[in-house]
Amino acid sequence: MDVEILARIQFAFTIAFHYIYPPISIGLGLILVIMEALYLKTGDKRFELMTRFWLRIFALVFGIGVATGIIMEFEFGTNWATYSKYVGDIFGSALAAEGIFAFALESGFLGILLFGWNRVSSGVHFFATIMVFLGSLFSAIWIVVANSWQQTPAGFHIVGNGLEARAEITDFWAMVFNPSSVERLMHVWVGAILAGAFLVLSVNAWYIIKKKYLEIAIPAFKIALVVATVFSISQLFFGHKSADGVSRNQPAKLAALEGHYDSSARADMYLFGWVNNKTQETKGIKIPGGLSFLVHYDFNAPVKGLNAFKENERPTQVNSIFQFYHIMVALGVAMIALSLLACWYWRKGTLFDKKWLMYIFVWSVMMPQVANQCGWFAAEMGRQPWVVYGLLRTSDALSKAVSANQILFSLIMFTVVYTLLLALFLFLLHRKIQHGPETTHDEDDEANEAFTKRNNPLITHS
Repeated sequence: MDVEILARIQFAFTIAFHYIYPPISIGLGLILVIMEALYLKTGDKRFELMTRFWLRIFALVFGIGVATGIIMEFEFGTNWATYSKYVGDIFGSALAAEGIFAFALESGFLGILLFGWNRVSSGVHFFATIMVFLGSLFSAIWIVVANSWQQTPAGFHIVGNGLEARAEITDFWAMVFNPSSVERLMHVWVGAILAGAFLVLSVNAWYIIKKKYLEIAIPAFKIALVVATVFSISQLFFGHKSADGVSRNQPAKLAALEGHYDSSARADMYLFGWVNNKTQETKGIKIPGGLSFLVHYDFNAPVKGLNAFKENERPTQVNSIFQFYHIMVALGVAMIALSLLACWYWRKGTLFDKKWLMYIFVWSVMMPQVANQCGWFAAEMGRQPWVVYGLLRTSDALSKAVSANQILFSLIMFTVVYTLLLALFLFLLHRKIQHGPETTHDEDDEANEAFTKRNNPLITHS
């Protein structure tokens, strides 16, 4: 393989592994705010115990997320030096803003959040919880802004020519609010919240199956279920808004997402299928004219297809983009269906009697993770062959000094290190889950006894 392919594989691998953790942090941050708010409002010790338990999980996720994110900054310089020079003024501003407004806020209050429970007042601790959550949201803002600028550049001009060319900001706020940043940010935020919510659902479903910590597991499950239901349904709206933005700003990507080639024909919306890029045919189960309706509100309106673009200015891996996009959509629908089904059983008072449903929730933790990964892969592969859409080709963004062997060696080493980090994360997460919630107050014997009961009748908590 050549340098470009290896460099792309290496960056895709490192960012995909890193992207496991920040979304969980955002989602857990919201749920921690809800749990602690309920504790302050009601004084119910169960909410205190569940908050403390999930704080320990949050700390683990946050730590691994920081460790896995550092390497990407080095890759910009080693493998993508031309890119770094070209977008340094833009990307550097966004990353600096993340450090000042987001990471400093998040890490500054993290110490109070983790170690200040018995050292500061309840109000101060709750304020710290909110600030850590807001810090995680702000961090996502600047990362999405930087990436969205690559998708839809705005607020800049080009200085220099050839290899010396670089983009400089002329309007900071136009750069921040570029044509795709807001709608993509909302889509990312909701996906992240779902990642945290389904982790909480998974762990507490396992406790319910094993009849452990039921006084804690059942109310925590209900909290996460409400969050999952609200945000999975809202993702329908934000996902549509994001796709609508793609239709306006990146029509070649939209055509690749649905395997649409003929600009003179209506565009079908596929539920699933297969794209043959050589014959330019897409086969599968489809809604005739479905994409035309979503774009133009007319089932027969033509939609710009891939044939409208030069071959060297449109994505080549169309089937992969198509599959990633449709996996994301299918999992989004599955999360809505699962959440609504659980709410229906909750209303009937039989939710926690459905052991088969609890088993589904145990494994449901993978759904938002896979959906988030597939969404990012579809977005990034759909932008090709551009690393900055319409301005800088991926093939021109590489470092000129790095060799294929150097990238391959570092990729192998990263794979080894990240595999060890994943094993460590899963081991520590498993140990914390097995250990379960616990109280640190000796005088709180009643609460301690309540959450350690093993055989409470589930029906009384439904």
